Amino acid sequence: MKKHKFHQETEAVRGGTDLAKKNGPLSTPIYQTSTFEVTDMQEQVHATNSDSFYTRYGNPTHTVAENAIAELEGADAALLFSSGMAAITTSILTLVKAGDHIVAQRDIYGGAIKFFSKWLPKLGIETTFVDTNDIEQHESAIRPNTKVLYVESPTNPTVRVVDLEKIAALARKHNLITAIDSTFSTPINCRPAEWGIDLVLHSGTKYFGGHSDLICGVAAGQRDLIDQIHQARTTFGGCIDPHAAFLLLRGIKTLAVRVERQNESALRIAEFLNRHPSVAKVHYPLLKAHPDYAIAKKQMTGAGGVVSFEVKGNGADACRVAEALNLFTLAPSLGGVDSLVTIPVLTSHYLVDPELLKKMGVTEQMIRLSVGIEHADDLIADLEKGLAVLSHTRKEAAVAD
Repeated sequence: MKKHKFHQETEAVRGGTDLAKKNGPLSTPIYQTSTFEVTDMQEQVHATNSDSFYTRYGNPTHTVAENAIAELEGADAALLFSSGMAAITTSILTLVKAGDHIVAQRDIYGGAIKFFSKWLPKLGIETTFVDTNDIEQHESAIRPNTKVLYVESPTNPTVRVVDLEKIAALARKHNLITAIDSTFSTPINCRPAEWGIDLVLHSGTKYFGGHSDLICGVAAGQRDLIDQIHQARTTFGGCIDPHAAFLLLRGIKTLAVRVERQNESALRIAEFLNRHPSVAKVHYPLLKAHPDYAIAKKQMTGAGGVVSFEVKGNGADACRVAEALNLFTLAPSLGGVDSLVTIPVLTSHYLVDPELLKKMGVTEQMIRLSVGIEHADDLIADLEKGLAVLSHTRKEAAVAD
């Protein structure tokens, strides 16, 4: 873990930039180029491993964003990718080979489940899925050929929180590499490197970008690990466009203030839903009834902007509520300034096996909210209106009887 020079709010705005006084642009320029000119062949040899050779290898705009993220995470280095899944797949493929084994949580993003369960077996790599905070189950799943412990915290969409300290200790005991998808948390709410996690992954599309206008992935960790992943990224080609990296930098500057607002609003919304008569269950780590409340209080400064809840009724009822909302836009993704609503079984987890969904606790009645930066009172009023369709439906049913 790298020592922090400033508070998170300062790192978000100034991290990755040269603070020396100089005459130059305040905003990082967009190096919108695929290739860079050199003066002679000898210089080209030296430029190959720099950010001024070919943009698939690196780019000066990328470098500033990567340095900013590394500083926020307290990591030695960071690397940008064309998407969150590119970050996950490239990183994992760097760490394992045919014949190796991975232990991963059950309740992770649907795209990651597909990668571990459908694609890696084609390469001779097996994954055992275990319950989120059952450390004994994690340990019993470890084999002589296990190389990676893969976790996600908070999880999508049930927002479970993993005890990172226990996971890191288990990995050290068995000489394994730990990797975490920390998208829901962001380094504003939790810095996994401080708890001993080796590799931190993000869909930068979400909170880092913050405005639903770019696709990006991030890997951050120890320098030697990131250097290995960089070699794989150069081969696989999942690099980000310089203009998207510029937009990412713009988003990072407001990351701390956005996440703070989202933390506050999401908690208020979770408390409102927890009291509502048409809601059967609310999933949010800072509700005292949440199974991981104590872990969240220990390792997080806020629980993020994702709230999931289950309505009293069936899948059709959940769809009616989601479709009745106005301020919560019916759209996939999360983490932006606009509040969004989605039904996980119809979007992020649409192709996940029903038996696995059951073990994960993802039901057809579940609605996932991504809380933006609108006023919490307005968002709560919108939810009140949306949930009212359930009482109307019950009244109509009673009249029909």
